[in-house]
Amino acid sequence: MSELQPFKNYYNEEMAWRLGGMIAQVYPPFASEAFVAQVRPQLPPLELKERVAVFSQALRDHLPADYPQATAILLAILGPPLDEQEGMFNDGWFLMPLAHFVEVYGLDHFEVSVGAMKEITQRHSSEFTIRPFLVRYPDEMLAVLQKWVHDDSFHVRRLVSEGTRPRLPWGMRLYQFIQDPTPTLALLEHLKDDPSLYVRRSVANHLNDISKDHPDLVLLTLRRWHDGAGTDRLWLIRHALRSLVKAGHPQALALLGYGEAQVSLLDLQVDPPVVREGEAVIFTVTLRNDAAAPQQLLIDYLIHYVKASGRTSPKLFKFTSRTLAPGETITLSKKHPLRPVTTRVHYPGQHKLQVQINGQIMGDALFELV
Repeated sequence: MSELQPFKNYYNEEMAWRLGGMIAQVYPPFASEAFVAQVRPQLPPLELKERVAVFSQALRDHLPADYPQATAILLAILGPPLDEQEGMFNDGWFLMPLAHFVEVYGLDHFEVSVGAMKEITQRHSSEFTIRPFLVRYPDEMLAVLQKWVHDDSFHVRRLVSEGTRPRLPWGMRLYQFIQDPTPTLALLEHLKDDPSLYVRRSVANHLNDISKDHPDLVLLTLRRWHDGAGTDRLWLIRHALRSLVKAGHPQALALLGYGEAQVSLLDLQVDPPVVREGEAVIFTVTLRNDAAAPQQLLIDYLIHYVKASGRTSPKLFKFTSRTLAPGETITLSKKHPLRPVTTRVHYPGQHKLQVQINGQIMGDALFELV
């Protein structure tokens, strides 16, 4: 996987031949030509997940009807586990249809499917596959995960955290954990000091998910974790709190050492006052520490973008963090590009830039996008 192109385009006729050939090597009756002929005409108009579903359906149609037998054939093509933490995006990406096969066709075969997930996740990922099983078999699946937190494979340990995230991007919502996250918090307790950053990052993302529905519970957990925390766990805590920090949540900021800001905004300038799309604005801010002690300051900024309706909507951007001595004054500048991006459409009109310090809005300035 080296050529840069939309990820969906890798799921094409060439991959169908590759996958069919691998299966035919371990199961000679597999009709590779018929498999490719079924897949090929369906792909062009489809997005990624739809293409994966086409491959998965074709596997179901051309493998033995007996699910355990079909799954055993697919597992035989997996190869050795990946040594890399995120190698699934470089080496194991073509196995996504196998994970989808288990997700869609394996719900009535709990033991076989759970075993398949454990093997697939060490070469690709089973974070989407596991979610329907958590819905249908919550107690049984949680019992398995309580064992997997101690597994030798960091891929399997990561699946415990990533697969149970209540709001996993592109995955089905796990509403039972949105309502009550305590079962997954019990799992994360075992993973908070995992030797793998890959696992710890997943734990932080999981906690960030929970913070959107239960901020007080996450803060209670992370305060406890903060006691005696080393460098790795402190990083996890910061990463887990990022949504609350962006929202200016005072208790989240306090846990990271940022108290109520006692500063004066002496000046805020935006240049140029009129800018075209594709250009940039530069804002300059001058602050003074009014406290009698040094202050840690988390300095961010918001831009209130004009929408198609003419209204504005704020977007927060990270800027910098500084420690100011008593009475110290500091001047900082930041260049913000207004180039087109796929996630945002720019509309002309008056935009507002605001400086946020330790979660508090300190001042604003205006510029015109034409």
